[in-house]
Amino acid sequence: MATVADVETLEPAADSDVDLARRAAEGEDAAFEALYHRHFRRVYSLCLRMLGNPTEAEDLTQETFANLYRKVGSFRGDSQFTTWLHRMTVNQVLMHFRKRSVKMEKTTFEGETPIQIVKGTENANRMPVVDRIALESAIQQLAPGYRSVFVLHDVEGYEHEEIARMLGIAEGTSKSQLHKARLKLRDLIRKQAALN
Repeated sequence: MATVADVETLEPAADSDVDLARRAAEGEDAAFEALYHRHFRRVYSLCLRMLGNPTEAEDLTQETFANLYRKVGSFRGDSQFTTWLHRMTVNQVLMHFRKRSVKMEKTTFEGETPIQIVKGTENANRMPVVDRIALESAIQQLAPGYRSVFVLHDVEGYEHEEIARMLGIAEGTSKSQLHKARLKLRDLIRKQAALN
């Protein structure tokens, strides 16, 4: 009769992320595929929370895994693989924001930046209802800089010093943008509550 120990030796243990990353770095496609299947949802979810757009989130998820494929050999194991992949994902999204803001920045004939209204906030009567889905919708309506700082601090739990390094901004700017993001969210929620 087989004991528990015998059964455990018959069933292969799940490979650790570190082992899979090492094997993927050595060119083993099956190991990289296992990492992809194991972490796809986590990466997509983070991209979606930061971007607020499912199509862009899918694109950035694929870009993140393409980047992971190129850089998996640089994972040293100093931190958990999930932490390392999380930072890689955040950096990928932030790079996307920077590229997009450069393309979208326009000036008037006099060289001034025109007043910009965040898409979705131009009509207060169409704001979402107050619930979890509405909160996520309100977060998506924040300007990209506000949304990035809000998600990184209040959702992901990063400190302002870390956020400042990741975004390439001053720590005070991170604090200011978080404060403004919270005020904007509060305003959006109050306006909708007044309509109900």
